[in-house]
Amino acid sequence: MSASPSGSSRPNRNEHPNNVAGVPMIFPPWLESFQIKYINPVMTPISRKLPGFSVIKHTGRSSGKAYETPVTSYRKGNTLAILLAHGKTNWVKNVLAAGQADIHVFRKDLHLVNPRVLEAGTSDPALPWIARIGARKAGVFVADIA
Repeated sequence: MSASPSGSSRPNRNEHPNNVAGVPMIFPPWLESFQIKYINPVMTPISRKLPGFSVIKHTGRSSGKAYETPVTSYRKGNTLAILLAHGKTNWVKNVLAAGQADIHVFRKDLHLVNPRVLEAGTSDPALPWIARIGARKAGVFVADIA
């Protein structure tokens, strides 16, 4: 890991492992770290009860540990979309590796299959309208509801 121009040993956005071709990080890396450490633990229980928020349940690729990550999901029919403003994060990699996940969406548990990532700039009419707008700049995680 090289030092950023500020002299820090933290990677800049372009060097961050979440910043992959077609799925750029919109937010700076420090915000992701802050969110994982401080915001997610508070938001996870709240996200189970509020409309518009969801909790995706996934298993670590190496550890096998169960994780829950709060996300904002958008549904259109049997398609669920999540904008990837933090790039291709660990939860995305975990779900892609497993090929499935469970998600709690406003008092309802759903099972997701056929997970995939659409690159930024994708215009897919099958996506919910808000996800199509966000897809102009960010990648989109998409899965089918089983």
